Amino acid sequence: MAGKNNALQKPVNLSPELENVVGKGPMTRAQVTSKVWDHIKANDLQDAKDRRMINPDDKLGAVIGKEQISMFKMTGAVSKHMS
Repeated sequence: MAGKNNALQKPVNLSPELENVVGKGPMTRAQVTSKVWDHIKANDLQDAKDRRMINPDDKLGAVIGKEQISMFKMTGAVSKHMS
């Protein structure tokens, strides 16, 4: 159990592209996820018809690609920018 919690609580380093979206790292994966969602909501990037789909703006697109992406795949795309 402890191992699972530590992964989310351990601060990770962020790529410059990800820092453009969420701010300066290091921060925990949980904080990154929360801040990515803050960015999505602040910029109205959820698809109007299907809220599970994200339409990336230029900042987020630098992290997850320019194509529309499902919120489930987005987490994996974002985690490539953490080390």
